[in-house]
Amino acid sequence: AGERGFRRVRTVILEIGELAAVEPEAIRFCFSSVSEGTLADGARLQVVQVAGQGLCFNCHQAVPLAALYDPCPACGGYPVNPTGGTEMRVRELEVE
Repeated sequence: AGERGFRRVRTVILEIGELAAVEPEAIRFCFSSVSEGTLADGARLQVVQVAGQGLCFNCHQAVPLAALYDPCPACGGYPVNPTGGTEMRVRELEVE
């Protein structure tokens, strides 16, 4: 805030991957408490869920991945290396 010169955070857009082991509802529930007394006090939280994706070492396909350590939905093989949906990051801030 000091570097960029903003006074208040109005909106936080947070990306949470389906494989990130983070419960979006828990984040929503806690957001107002953890932001109280900060520049984000009263800010709106928007959570964008990112689908899980992986690369199968058996059939070498990029596949959707519903859970870590699941078999490849294309060939049934293992292992499937997660390539997306494991992140949790602030994608965007709307500030004043």
